[in-house]
Amino acid sequence: MARLISQTLLHTGRFLLRRFSEPPPAVIVAVAPSRVCLQRYYSSKSLSFVSPLGSSCSSLFNPPALRTSAFSTSATTTTTVEVQSTEHEIVIALGSNIGNRMQNFREALRLMKRSGICLTRHSCLYETAPVHVTDQPRFLNAAVRGVTKLGPHELLSVLKTIERDMGREDGIRYGPRPLDLDILFYGKLRICSDKLIIPHERLWERSFVMAPLVDLLGSAVDNDTVAHWHSLAIHPGGIFQAWERLGGESLIGKDGIQRVFPIGDQLWDFSNKTHVMGIINITPDSFSDGGRFQSVDSAVSQVRSMVSEGADIIDIGAQSTRPMASRISSQEEIDRLLPVLEAVRGMPEMEGKLISVDTFNSEVASEAISNGADILNDVSAGTLDPNMHKVVADSGVPYMAMHMRGDPCTMQNKENLQYGDVCKDVASELYLRVRDAELSGIPAWRVMIDPGVGFSKSVDHNLDIIMNLPKIREEMAKRSTAVSHAPILIGPSRKRFLGDICGRPEATDRDAATVASVTAGILGGANIIRVHNVRQNADAAKIDIAVLLDKNNMPSEAMFLLM
Repeated sequence: MARLISQTLLHTGRFLLRRFSEPPPAVIVAVAPSRVCLQRYYSSKSLSFVSPLGSSCSSLFNPPALRTSAFSTSATTTTTVEVQSTEHEIVIALGSNIGNRMQNFREALRLMKRSGICLTRHSCLYETAPVHVTDQPRFLNAAVRGVTKLGPHELLSVLKTIERDMGREDGIRYGPRPLDLDILFYGKLRICSDKLIIPHERLWERSFVMAPLVDLLGSAVDNDTVAHWHSLAIHPGGIFQAWERLGGESLIGKDGIQRVFPIGDQLWDFSNKTHVMGIINITPDSFSDGGRFQSVDSAVSQVRSMVSEGADIIDIGAQSTRPMASRISSQEEIDRLLPVLEAVRGMPEMEGKLISVDTFNSEVASEAISNGADILNDVSAGTLDPNMHKVVADSGVPYMAMHMRGDPCTMQNKENLQYGDVCKDVASELYLRVRDAELSGIPAWRVMIDPGVGFSKSVDHNLDIIMNLPKIREEMAKRSTAVSHAPILIGPSRKRFLGDICGRPEATDRDAATVASVTAGILGGANIIRVHNVRQNADAAKIDIAVLLDKNNMPSEAMFLLM
C-alpha cells in the first residue's frame, strides 16, 4: 500500500512540475495534518495532495521556487510549512519616535546584520507626523532592502526580538515606540497567515511607508523579484504609480512628511536652502591659497571671517588635491590637521555650524572623526584607500563621495578625460562607488555626492556637469531613487577651467566667474556650494533660492531665461 501511495505521489509531482514549469510567484503556507497546499496567487484553483504517512514530500518534485523547501512534521497532529530558497530578497520598514531615533535605527541595523540579514540598500530618512494617535512625538521612518536565509516567520520572530531588545513594550496601537520593524516584501511570496500578511493591506495608502519603499528601487527594474513587487501594487503601473497616486514627490515637505539628513544628533533639511561650505586649505601647495592658513591662528581667523559671512560648513584639508600634487604621509597629514581641527571645533562661533575634513586617507579620516569632524569629504570616493568605507561606516558620520578617475597626479591624463556622455558616465561611475560604500555599511541616508568639477574633466565636461545636475540625478535614479535624492555638492571655486574661459591665470582673480558657475549649479539643484570667497557666493545663493522659490509666479519669458 505504501509503495502504491509513493508511486501515486511521484506521478502527481511530475504532473505538477510539467503543469507549472514557471516558478509559482507565491505559496500559501497553511496546512492541515500532513497536507500541503500550493497555490498560484493569480489563480483561483488550488491543487493539493495528502501524505497519510506524514513524511516529507519535498523529494517528489522540485520546481525552482521551491528548490530548498523544508516540510517539517511535529509530534502532534499539525505540520508547519516554511517555504524558502537559499536566499530571499526582502524589504523591512523602520519607524521610531521615542529616545534617540537615529541611534535606534543604527542599533536596529546592527542587530539585523548579526541575526542573518545582509543589508544591501537603504532609503532616505523621513520625519513624519503621527497618524491615528496624534498626541505623540514625530516619527523617523526609513526602509532597508536585503537578503536572508531566514524563512518569513523566522524573520518575523527575529524582528520582534529586536524590537523587544530595543525596549518596545505592548501598549497603545499606533502609539509611541522606540522601534517598529515591519516586513514589506519577502522574495516573490504573497503570505497570509494569522501572524503575517505580505504585502500589508494598507501599505499602498501610507505615504510614510511608500516614500522610503520607492527609495529602495530604481526606475529600471533590476531583477525578477523587484518586478514581482511591482506586480503586487493594487493599481496598474507598479509601486511608482502607486506612489504617484498618493501625491508622490509633491508630498515631501508637505502633508506631514519631510526628507531629512542625519548629522550628529541633528536632522538637516538640505532642500530649504543652499548650504555654503567655506574652504580652509592648511597646505603649502594648494592651487589657490596654499601656505596662507598653515598656522592655527591664521586658520582660526579665516574660519571666523567665513562664518560671519555666511558659511554653514567649514571644510578643512591638509593634503593638496590640485593636479600633480604629491602625496604626503598619513602622519604628516594628521600633524597638519589636528591642531587646526581642535581649535576650530572649540570656537564659540562654530555653534550650529559643521566641520568637514577633506581627506582620502582612512587613517586621517579616523583621527579627524575622533577629534570632532562632522562630515568626511573624500575626493576619491574610496578608490585611493580600501579601508575608507569601513572607517566611515563604523563612525556614523556622513560621507561625501566625489567622482574622480585616477589620483591627483593622473586625473588629467588623456585616458581619464575620455567620456561618451559625461553626465551619464559620471553618474554611473559615482553610483558604483556609492554602492560599494553602502554595501560596506554606509547607508544611503548618510551619503552626499559631488560630481567632481575640475577632477578628471575638461573645460566642456565641467560646463556640462554644472548645467546638467538634473540629468545626473535622473541617471542615478535609474539605479537608486535614494541616491538620486542625496545632497549634491559642486565645487567650481577658482578652478582652472574658469580661468581658461575668462582669461584669468591667477586663481584669486576668478571669484566673479565662480559666482556665475555657482549660480548655474544652484538653479540646477545643487544643495551645497564649496567656495573660497564665502561672502560673494553666499549672497548669490540667497538670490538663487529666492528666484527658485518664486519661479512658479514668474512670467513665462522670465522662466525661459532660467532654463
